[in-house]
Amino acid sequence: MAQELRRTLGLFDAVVIGLGSMIGAGIFAALAPAARSAGSGLLVGLALAAVVAYCNAMSSARLAARYPASGGTYVYGRERLGAFWGFLAGWGFVVGKTASCAAMALTAGAYIRPEQAHAVAVAAVVALTAVNYGGVQKSAWLSRVIVAVVLAVLAGVVVVCAGSGAADFGRLDVGADATAGGVLQAAGLLFFAFAGYARIATLGEEVRDPARTIPRAVPLALGIALAVYVCVAVAVLSVLGAEQLGQATAPLADAVRAAGVPELAPVVRTGAAVAALGSLLALILGVSRTTLAMARDGHLPRTLAAVHPRFQVPHHAESAVGAVVAVVAATADLRGAIGFSSFGVLAYYAIANASAWTLGSGRGRAEALAGLAGCLVLAFSLPLSSVVAGAAVLALGAAVYGVRRRVRSAP
Repeated sequence: MAQELRRTLGLFDAVVIGLGSMIGAGIFAALAPAARSAGSGLLVGLALAAVVAYCNAMSSARLAARYPASGGTYVYGRERLGAFWGFLAGWGFVVGKTASCAAMALTAGAYIRPEQAHAVAVAAVVALTAVNYGGVQKSAWLSRVIVAVVLAVLAGVVVVCAGSGAADFGRLDVGADATAGGVLQAAGLLFFAFAGYARIATLGEEVRDPARTIPRAVPLALGIALAVYVCVAVAVLSVLGAEQLGQATAPLADAVRAAGVPELAPVVRTGAAVAALGSLLALILGVSRTTLAMARDGHLPRTLAAVHPRFQVPHHAESAVGAVVAVVAATADLRGAIGFSSFGVLAYYAIANASAWTLGSGRGRAEALAGLAGCLVLAFSLPLSSVVAGAAVLALGAAVYGVRRRVRSAP
């Protein structure tokens, strides 16, 4: 029997890990491309992304309470829809989130030392993999520090922007430049900033009293993140306006400069780097736990299912994930990694909602159906290159599953 992980995380730790995943580099980087797509409809796109994220979060929480094991939607899809759908969810998560890990590492590198972003990204991956190797409690403690720093920086941005003479809240009005297609694409891009609550579910085997803790932690973390995102988006949009925001390379830093406080810009850049590192820390946790679950079922090499006897972590899986992410971070393109990851994440949650739909009737089933539809619409509203690349990887996963199944069933 596979060795289980130790249950050490309480409600506060679970919420903090979820926040560390969500209040990360997404809010620093996603606003500008979303504004380019949605124009003055940016806040509508944010609201739509939040609705889809809420439905996904409720589905994930219900499933995690019933199946409190590492692996998240890989486990839920396998138990509720069948082995193929579980595998496809796990495949999409591991591949897509590996790209997310690389994107977060590269974001940190770009803010810390732009001229050597790839080298800094690799160093960050190695360092945070070592932190995770030391045990999930150490990761939770570091997440607390990172979340506190990032929230303080974002609070400073909101206060400076909203209180400045440059703020014009008339810029929040939706104008003729906002189109339905643009708002949907913006929602798909902004969803990238909400997806971290899944980390709570993928750590289900390490949460105390998961049937009670996870359904409380997921919506609480999502609600806090949404409140923060709305405040930041309103403040920055009121200073820069949709057009200028869409052209910004570092929107929050540009906003504090436009608000007349340029000395805060280096602090914002530091906060962005810390946020990216926090997201990377939580992402490595989530990918390694899904890798563990897939290895237990033989979809990945079984050595990846090993649990360290002292630290009680999937140390082979964490080391393998860290190595792959380091290679990708050394060679990848940041923009391509983010777009590819968004499609994979939305496909992953589509399977989560389909799994939750099978649990019963009532409000839960309606939320699952809305989440499923929302994921599919947002996924196919993304830029064409992201859709093609994501669909190709999912098709490759399905082909791998089919070949393995034929080999196993052959006499």
